[in-house]
Amino acid sequence: MAEAADFQGMSPSPARRWLRRTGTLLAGAPLLAGVLQLPSSPAAHAAQTAAVADATGSGTVDISLDSLTPSAPTEGDTITVSGSVTNKGKQTVTGAHVGLRVGPTLQGRVAIDDAEKRTGFQLGPDPLEVGGKYVEKFSKLAAGVSQHFSISVPVKDLNLDSDGVYQLGVSLTGQTAAQPWDQVLGIKRTFLPWQPAGADTKTKTTYLWPLISTVHLRAETGSDAQQTPVFQNDDLAKEISPGGRLDQLLSLGGDLDVTWVLDPDLLASVDAMTRSYQIKNGDTTTAGKNQAVAKAWLDKLEKTVADKEKEVVALPFADPDLASLAHNGKDVTGSLSHLKDATTVASSTVQTILHVKPDTDFAWPAEGAVDPSIVKVATSAGADKVIARSDSLRETGGLTYTPTAARPIGGGTTAVVADSRLSTAFDGDMAKADNSTLAVQEFLAQSLMVDLQEPSKQRSIVVAPQRMPSVSQAQTMSTAVRALQDGNWSDSQNLSAAAKAKPDPSATTKVPSASSYPSSLRKQELPRSAFEQIQRTQSTLDNFKVILTDKSRVVTPFGRAIDRGMSTSWRGRADQAGTFRDGVESYLDDLTGLVRLIDKSDAKLSGRSATIPVTVQNNLVQGVHHLVLRLTSQQPTRLKIGNDAFDERPIQVAGEHSQSVKFTTSAKANGPVTVVAQLFTDDGQAYGPPVKFEVKVTEITPTVMLVIGGGVLLLVLAGFRMYTQRKRAAARQAEEEQENTPDTEGDTEGGTEALNGVNTDAGGTVDTTEDTERSEDGPDGESTTESGADDPEHPSDPTPDTAPESTDPSGTGERVDR
Repeated sequence: MAEAADFQGMSPSPARRWLRRTGTLLAGAPLLAGVLQLPSSPAAHAAQTAAVADATGSGTVDISLDSLTPSAPTEGDTITVSGSVTNKGKQTVTGAHVGLRVGPTLQGRVAIDDAEKRTGFQLGPDPLEVGGKYVEKFSKLAAGVSQHFSISVPVKDLNLDSDGVYQLGVSLTGQTAAQPWDQVLGIKRTFLPWQPAGADTKTKTTYLWPLISTVHLRAETGSDAQQTPVFQNDDLAKEISPGGRLDQLLSLGGDLDVTWVLDPDLLASVDAMTRSYQIKNGDTTTAGKNQAVAKAWLDKLEKTVADKEKEVVALPFADPDLASLAHNGKDVTGSLSHLKDATTVASSTVQTILHVKPDTDFAWPAEGAVDPSIVKVATSAGADKVIARSDSLRETGGLTYTPTAARPIGGGTTAVVADSRLSTAFDGDMAKADNSTLAVQEFLAQSLMVDLQEPSKQRSIVVAPQRMPSVSQAQTMSTAVRALQDGNWSDSQNLSAAAKAKPDPSATTKVPSASSYPSSLRKQELPRSAFEQIQRTQSTLDNFKVILTDKSRVVTPFGRAIDRGMSTSWRGRADQAGTFRDGVESYLDDLTGLVRLIDKSDAKLSGRSATIPVTVQNNLVQGVHHLVLRLTSQQPTRLKIGNDAFDERPIQVAGEHSQSVKFTTSAKANGPVTVVAQLFTDDGQAYGPPVKFEVKVTEITPTVMLVIGGGVLLLVLAGFRMYTQRKRAAARQAEEEQENTPDTEGDTEGGTEALNGVNTDAGGTVDTTEDTERSEDGPDGESTTESGADDPEHPSDPTPDTAPESTDPSGTGERVDR
């Protein structure tokens, strides 16, 4: 992009005045030898020129710039530059001093980039020393030795003529035994923004302050009534403890005019920590002890965002990876529904915990990189504003200044384009004071240069830093934002106002194609297999929840766990992401397996009909319902269940109980028959694995039928005999009465006693160890029946078979012995 507009609105007089000032200095011959470091002879001059051209010459001494205060000075201030110098060469440096080099003003943002990249001392581009008393001298600097320096200069002595960004160099000049003349042996460059009075038109600047963390909670919860949460580790407690990363972000951001960007999952995790919680450590869990820390952090955050001037933007729950969804997950059934659910949950979570209503209209793809599919996915859940970045949504129309962030990109969607230079200013290692100081100065310089590009044109700029800044990065960000808000060229603005700002008509509104999406970011995305696994888990959950009497105990924790499986925080951590998803899926499978059919052993049917019991066991702490138990005969011509090939019974089992259901069967022919027991949900979905067992039908033969028929015939004959005997006795009695014979006793005893021991039941029972009835002759020849209650039960059938007439379920269940 051309930078011609970087010069617009800026007077060229500072450069001319700097040249005139240089010419004046050159007129002073005695001063030239010291300031310009001219050698005393042609030979020495040639040696110095070679040393300057050689990068190792001006790289002999390393200079660390540890502080520069104030970062953006005004009239009447005194600048103090502190740091250290380290001799990296093999020879001792003698007659050395550290001085400052200021000017001229840089022309445009590209000039700042070029100055930052330049290494080694260069005559011409690097200005002259301020000189005089504003130096710090070192008589010698031994090899490998470091020494501290601090130089203070009143602003008025820096000859800062006009508003602008000045190059500021800190250099060490000295001699070595091999080159015994003054030369620059080390230099460090930075920038000095100079805007002593308020700008006529200040830039509106929005700075996003993210409170986002990695995934900490597991899908697993305790089986108690409170469902005690289980954390993967205790890292979150470290982050919110005093001095921790999230504690520092909260403390530092509380004093700044920033827009808070929150992941509701972080709030939910810290809130869970305020009560009883567990920490998983391998196969064991330990009780968490940081409830007080969690309460203090949440209380502090609630008080901070309670200020009506503070804007709170809530990302979808667990900050789902929008680019991964767009590129790898959108074609997997149900994936986009998770994003909508995560967006809905976000608002209620923030309101419940912080008691403020967040803005959920913004989507933030990883590093602000967008393409058409990402925009489509990002807005599918209701967001109508996408936070992009200028290194993704690049200017293609030759615009020569930094335009306002808001851009209409079609379909009622607004892209809020964050400035890439400002947004990435603190990406590096800010733990080193030198890096931190340089980052602050470059940030302020770029911000001032934006305002100077078009001094009369009001613009709104957005800064979207890294999602999870480290402690040192947060501290550096805070220093820079505070200096910016204390400066004279920028006013603070929240994100919603930036999104509503009047778009620049010349700014690009074309979303880049998918081919331009950075390959480095694409490599970090969740693969399609991850979304397929998530969908399997969701399907299992959908099938499971319909049988639960208290769905919230399972649906809520697993729903949030599924959201966490799609988090942007998994980028660059593919192995950990896979382990998390596997854990969620495995734990849900374990829970569904707690409602199951008890395995049955093979059975023997030695009659026409009998009952077969099937037991359902529920080891959940809550009851289950909306289940149907179906028993199916795979050879209904040989064995029927009820009156058909199968029979079904509704199932309802209390928590930690079991229930036995009895099915009536009828045999038609001999031989083995495979019987299948299967649980189904009310909507016809199979639940759990089937249980198969074999029923062997025996003794249904013509011989058996003849025996039974013979028994019936004997009964008929016995009855006929009794009838004839009684008739004869009656006839004799009548004759005797007629003969007036007193003897009226007759022999009425017959063979009926033998009939009392005949079993006329033509039915049968299932010959199993659970339920067997035996008929034995008693001591008087009478039939006695043993119930079999004392017979040993088969371990797979805890409830014995029942008589054919007992076919109803045995209530909601009996408590399981555990």
